[in-house]
Amino acid sequence: MRWRRAISRKTAWRVVVVWGLISTLFVPSVLFASHAADHRFTVEGFVCGKDGRPGANVEVLVKDTRITVGQTVTTDGDGYYKVTLHLHNDNVGDPLLVEVGGEQKNYKIQFDPNDLETERKLRVDFGSGCERDLGPPQWLLCGLGIAAVAIVGWIGLKISRKRMREEQRRKKGQGKRQK
Repeated sequence: MRWRRAISRKTAWRVVVVWGLISTLFVPSVLFASHAADHRFTVEGFVCGKDGRPGANVEVLVKDTRITVGQTVTTDGDGYYKVTLHLHNDNVGDPLLVEVGGEQKNYKIQFDPNDLETERKLRVDFGSGCERDLGPPQWLLCGLGIAAVAIVGWIGLKISRKRMREEQRRKKGQGKRQK
């Protein structure tokens, strides 16, 4: 009976660690923001050259010009950028400036102040030809699912092998006592 408790404790810890690792892969990065969803306003998009190629390492300025809150970020290798501003409900209608290399685009900040759960965001692209869907690629989701199943299967296999070995040892021990 003691060995069952020991196995179940070890197994429980392994399962907790594995599921903890798997769950962190599926948690949206939005949850790691430093403020609540109703104070978060995201501006994202792509920067492309005239030839349609992504603009890598290009600075993008995003600024609420009424309260002079803003950020400057650099695009990644695909020309993608993302800025998260800390805005409140009274910022609805504020002018928003997005600037890349001297080209400016002006918008008004729009969202429903009563909706405290939906992500507040705006997509602003510069240039043409490199726009992409911002969702995760299908192969990534399938790969993560397959990896999760493989990990759980591997853990189950290890547990069953360990139990079989212990059962064999116990039977051998009983056979020696009978002689």
